[in-house]
Amino acid sequence: MDATGVYSKGGGEFIIDHPDDPENMYLIHSDVSSPDMMNIYNGNVTTDADGNAAVDLPNYFESLNSDFRYQLTVMGTFAQAIISEKIKDNRFSIKTDKPFVEVSWQVTGIRKDAFAVNMRKSVEEYKSDDERGLYRNPELFGFGMEKSTNKINHQDLQDHPERSEE
Repeated sequence: MDATGVYSKGGGEFIIDHPDDPENMYLIHSDVSSPDMMNIYNGNVTTDADGNAAVDLPNYFESLNSDFRYQLTVMGTFAQAIISEKIKDNRFSIKTDKPFVEVSWQVTGIRKDAFAVNMRKSVEEYKSDDERGLYRNPELFGFGMEKSTNKINHQDLQDHPERSEE
């Protein structure tokens, strides 16, 4: 399925015009559930003999993201690790107090592409009067389809079954 605009779903991916080359490329990411329009990047790196490691992010990283957050986990030995240089030119640096330490890293960013900036949604909203008491997935709450919001969202098809065959 391919759709543009904003729609609700249980999971999936997003496809946008690439922030670095919108005329010629798409950027495709899997969705992450969050109240923010957030992207997550992660990996593992081993520091060198001086305890330094550089992490290169995708070349579109800073074009697509802002408000960066960092997570580091040292693996295999007791050591300290810090972000020694924050993200600049799609790269950041890690420093450990010991050499040759494997570090698992995660960086998040809030999307700042044109679509995300113009389509921010509120995190919580009340159901419409027609939807109150109904569920998107009523079976998960012990109800049958009579409690489904689909009966409202597809009322037009129920009133005119010939349209469902078009």
